[in-house]
Amino acid sequence: MQKNKKWKKRIFDIIQIGNRGDIPSRMFDIFIAIVILLNISVLFLETFEQLQKYTELFKQVEFVTVIIFCIEYILRIWTADELYPNLKKGKAIGKFLVSFDGIVDLLTIMPFFFFSGFVAFRMLRVVRIFHLFRINATYDSFHVITSVLYTKRNQIFSSCFILLILLMASSLGMYSAEHEAQPEVFDNAFSGLWWSVSTILTVGYGDIYPITVMGRVMGIIIAILGVGVVAIPTGIISAGFVEQYTQLQRRTDSRNVRGTVTSLLDEESPFVNQNVKAVEKAFDVVGIIIIRNGMVIMPTDDLILEYGDTFVYQIGNRNERKY
Repeated sequence: MQKNKKWKKRIFDIIQIGNRGDIPSRMFDIFIAIVILLNISVLFLETFEQLQKYTELFKQVEFVTVIIFCIEYILRIWTADELYPNLKKGKAIGKFLVSFDGIVDLLTIMPFFFFSGFVAFRMLRVVRIFHLFRINATYDSFHVITSVLYTKRNQIFSSCFILLILLMASSLGMYSAEHEAQPEVFDNAFSGLWWSVSTILTVGYGDIYPITVMGRVMGIIIAILGVGVVAIPTGIISAGFVEQYTQLQRRTDSRNVRGTVTSLLDEESPFVNQNVKAVEKAFDVVGIIIIRNGMVIMPTDDLILEYGDTFVYQIGNRNERKY
């Protein structure tokens, strides 16, 4: 039993992405990246009529790569309790299945075996591209992006809501102004919506445009408003990046501040396989940075601390620490 558990832990360590210190794990990462790129390349090449004579080869490559995806998916389900050590096996598997990785893994293999005759389901194969996100999933750059989107989610939602209102108002207004003059072009509100999107997002395809005085006046106003509205979420995200990198720099500089503790996590450390939020709450500490395989990672709440990490933290109230 103990031997099987060690094997499961070892397989889990290998299939986890980003462990540069573990050669088998690193080789597995490279192998999976190559398989993903092969699979996606086949999807592109299948669309060229000049390459139809290689269709059988493409199908064989697709079949082999999908089988590899299936094996990886099964291994991740089998080792789900290692990913979520605080949960029972059934709950751990369930949590993985509904996680981002679990859903993407399922959607990458399901269209190959089911619904292949339906265009709508064949389009699900495109989600394999999102598999590439997992190659960068444990690195600082990915965490900075996700942290910015999470912390600024309310502001981004508000700006998108304003953009939606402007789109609907401009589409209905343009339809009212142009329908009589161009009934074949602005035949319904959706035509106005198409024009609104291309105008507000400053694309301007030129396939639909106003010809009446009222329509052109509205077009000028909407185009000007569109520049400002689109700039709002861009500014919010840019400000978020500046804040995150400033915070990261401060945390990096605070390693030399009195009161910080640097811990190299070994197999007996109570921090291992716990997320940062749980560690901070249970041990009354405040995470500063995590150094993993020579890379500095921000300690977001849901980040799992792993064996070999260097965890830099500040101690809270010593009298209330729980060990």
